[in-house]
Amino acid sequence: MSQEQQKKLRPQHDHDRPINYSDVFDVSGELASQPVAPRDAAAMQAAENMALVKTQRGGPAGVMQSGAEANERAGFTSYSTATHIARDQGITVSESTVADGNRIITEAIGDQVLAQYATPEVPTRASGAALGRDQSTIGEALEATALSAGDKAVDQSDAAAIYAAKVRASATNEIKPGGIGSRAQSAATQNDCTTFFSDKITISDVLGDATTKLSDDKPVTREDAKGITSAEIRNKPDMRTTPGGVASSMAAAARLNQSK
Repeated sequence: MSQEQQKKLRPQHDHDRPINYSDVFDVSGELASQPVAPRDAAAMQAAENMALVKTQRGGPAGVMQSGAEANERAGFTSYSTATHIARDQGITVSESTVADGNRIITEAIGDQVLAQYATPEVPTRASGAALGRDQSTIGEALEATALSAGDKAVDQSDAAAIYAAKVRASATNEIKPGGIGSRAQSAATQNDCTTFFSDKITISDVLGDATTKLSDDKPVTREDAKGITSAEIRNKPDMRTTPGGVASSMAAAARLNQSK
């Protein structure tokens, strides 16, 4: 669940009103004013399990489950409550393959998209141990992001994805002062308090020298790309990956690595 979604959920502990879909997702229309319903959450979990093999960590099903449980505890819904939109129009988790070979996963209730993100389409037979020395590394993928999305101001989703990448490259959760994870978080925090775009810290400012800032590096695997994508979408209100962003670059690197 993104930080923004967590902030929106906390006030509902007073049970003054139900948690609606617009509180936790970037949706409009009739669905926006509907309480998050337990049966909707169960249906989304089933759809994710069917399409993705397992529920996406921090994905729509998890967010819906949290909201639905809060609504049920507060007495706004019962375990059998479902929105008529989910019943009549359906809940879907679909995928499409784009030109660069990545899969785009779209999760929706009716015509309202709850989340959309990229994941690499690579053979499941390959593993990190099978990667050769000429593979694209996490550091290189981060530097590629500095080129593809360099002018974007660093936000909390970027910082979360960069931190996840750093953890996977170095196999440690430690944030070292001056390290790439620390720089990304500081940039996102500063940007939150900065009014003018010209004064904000951009992705290229943080990732331009990523390979030299990582204490360790490793080739990008499918598992790395999926974990970093999960971190990015958990920290975005619309739960969509940034075009050309960290998750997108990792997915592309993983696909290329597995094809070599």
